[in-house]
Amino acid sequence: MSSSLVRRSAFTGVLALACAGTFAPSALAAAPVDSLDGDLTPLTLLGTNDFHGHFTKDFACTVASAKAEYPDASFISAGDNVGGTPFESASQQDNPSIDFLNALGLEASSVGNHEFDKGFDDLTGRVSSRASWTYLGANVYKGGTTTPALPEYKVLDVNGVKVAVVGAVTTDTPNMVAGDGVAGLTFGDPVAAVNRVAATLKDGNAANGEADVVVAEYHEGAPEGGEATLSSMQAASPVFNNIVTKTSGDVSAIFTGHTHQLYSWDAPVPGGEGTRPIIQTDFYAKYLGVLQLGYDKASGKVTQYKVTNRPVSAPSDACTSLPAYTAAAAVVDSANARAEEIGKQVVAQSSGPITSALKADGSRDDRLAESNLSNLIAQSYVDSLNKPGRTGSVEIGLMNPGGVRADLVPDASGNLTFAQAAAVMPFNNTVATREVTGATLVKILEQQWQPEGSSRPFLKLGLSKNVTYTFDENKPAGERITSVLVDGKPLDESTSYTVASNSFLITGGDNFTALKEGGAVSDSGLIDQGLFVEWLKAASPLSPSYAKQSLSVVDQPTKLTAGKEASFTVSGFDMTSKGAPANKSVEVFVDGTSVGTFPITTSSSTTPPYPANHGTASVKFTVPADASGDALVTFKAAPTGTSGGFPVTIEGGAPTTTPTGPTTEPTDPTTGPTDPTSEPSDPSSTSEPSDPSTTDEPTASPTDGTSTSGGGNPSSSSTSTTGPKVETDGMRNEQAVTGLAGLGLLLVAGIGAVVARLRRTV
Repeated sequence: MSSSLVRRSAFTGVLALACAGTFAPSALAAAPVDSLDGDLTPLTLLGTNDFHGHFTKDFACTVASAKAEYPDASFISAGDNVGGTPFESASQQDNPSIDFLNALGLEASSVGNHEFDKGFDDLTGRVSSRASWTYLGANVYKGGTTTPALPEYKVLDVNGVKVAVVGAVTTDTPNMVAGDGVAGLTFGDPVAAVNRVAATLKDGNAANGEADVVVAEYHEGAPEGGEATLSSMQAASPVFNNIVTKTSGDVSAIFTGHTHQLYSWDAPVPGGEGTRPIIQTDFYAKYLGVLQLGYDKASGKVTQYKVTNRPVSAPSDACTSLPAYTAAAAVVDSANARAEEIGKQVVAQSSGPITSALKADGSRDDRLAESNLSNLIAQSYVDSLNKPGRTGSVEIGLMNPGGVRADLVPDASGNLTFAQAAAVMPFNNTVATREVTGATLVKILEQQWQPEGSSRPFLKLGLSKNVTYTFDENKPAGERITSVLVDGKPLDESTSYTVASNSFLITGGDNFTALKEGGAVSDSGLIDQGLFVEWLKAASPLSPSYAKQSLSVVDQPTKLTAGKEASFTVSGFDMTSKGAPANKSVEVFVDGTSVGTFPITTSSSTTPPYPANHGTASVKFTVPADASGDALVTFKAAPTGTSGGFPVTIEGGAPTTTPTGPTTEPTDPTTGPTDPTSEPSDPSSTSEPSDPSTTDEPTASPTDGTSTSGGGNPSSSSTSTTGPKVETDGMRNEQAVTGLAGLGLLLVAGIGAVVARLRRTV
């Protein structure tokens, strides 16, 4: 592409848009077919997206075989070829990934957000210099202008026909890349940019570039694939709907990416007849998109098309004779050998897998759900920065689910290697801190529900183990977070908390812009990947925790009445990380006093409103008659220890007496079982919570609000005289006894009743 096209002036861009609005686009009359008519010229495009450095011989053979089958085919990509890569690529600055795609003959690619991970200069310098393909970004402009910062399109010769590939990237890119990676750039509307370029390519003016056929490569797409329908995804995502309905009729086919989905849909062409294909090929080189366009040279139009998302398969003997395969396979062998030397060191041991949340089909990376790996990483930030000689005073850790790119799955001996640990966080972000108020923390949790038009409707944050919260997904935006507990106490919205995360999230990435309301960022200068490896070594041996830290509560009360019934529904007890058991029951406490144990039924909700919730309990109990004032309703589920709770005000109970003298703080039932991953010095000290699930039918709440189990609440069952002093009807033990000594006129039966109650309470 000529430099004059790259530097097209703002006037030219405006003129192209004006022309596009004046003259209707040429109407297409394409139709999907099983095979193209013989009188049409076949134009074959092989597509991939979100490769993310997953170079394998399987993919090499699949691409090389397709190119042998269709000798005139061109290989193109919808972005994220580098960045977010596994250890084998990341440990070598993604150079093997570039070499691998070069060997397979990649010709053009839209930029993805991950192409900016190491900065625009790295993309346009080192990466582009090494890559034999052209990176395209029609909607990437020099800051504050309409001057393109990247090539907008590339014309390919496909079977003697000029096919222009126009590339564009999601406007979310600045929210998904560390700020300095996109400094000085503006990301415009991708559809408007594609339409502008397509109009110039089809306007008959050879001076500004011409093409017979135009296809679009969007690094943006539908939020779901698989069984989802085109119409349902249009309804779910305004951004995707714009791609479907507003991309110019000059564009004959649309390749998409970014959302890691598998689909091939026939979409009506706006302002024309027939349909055109909209394609995404999953991610990590699992499929190869094979698109054949039937081009009628007489009319200059595409009239037919055929699409197949071809799954990759193991190399065949025939591949060994294909030059593209042998060259790519040599890159794989060399890169893997070097990575093996780097990564074979054992850094930790684990009793089981610690993973991202699993999707319904068992595959990893469900970003809508809580995972023990995201929580583990969030905890590692806190522990690592609180080590002597470091930042210190960190109270809360946060982790974005998109930053978790691999799982910790030990081998048969329980070993975890450097390569596995490094693959979890391949971006090499630094770890940083900033102070936020409690009110801002609530906003951050609210922003898990992403802004309208985002590629994904919800992103579940990982949290350090001292934070739990409740939410109601049915409430309006801004009101969904209903309570937050930090260290077992209600969040103080006016208090400042120091939070730690990677430099991407802490600066407002993934649309968590509320973080920008906090104080100045303090960058530790420590790389997250190296810090995580260090933390794993110190925390070894690890044991997966399946205790969730967020629960959905519908009809969550803010006020209760002593002696009266309370009821609400709690769901989301069960985690979906690999190996997570289903919870059987939940014990509920009011200010540490057990008010009953309730069965948890297996349930699943994975559709809007998000997030997904698994495991539900209907809670109904009588509020203790002697309860009064501010209190906490808390939960502990068995067998995982999932916990949480919310504050309430209890009215109508007996007044409490302020304790005098020192007391010992009772065990906080909201903290759940000790997490051995955060206490490496003595993992054997972890105690299992009481498990009411050992009975076939969990016991329902007693009608008088008392509990005979006391599970998980030592203060309600212990007879130790060194523990906290127990109150009865608002009186401390010694006050009650003193009162009895002065009541000599009471009947014996009355005295007996009072004494009996004291014994039961103690």
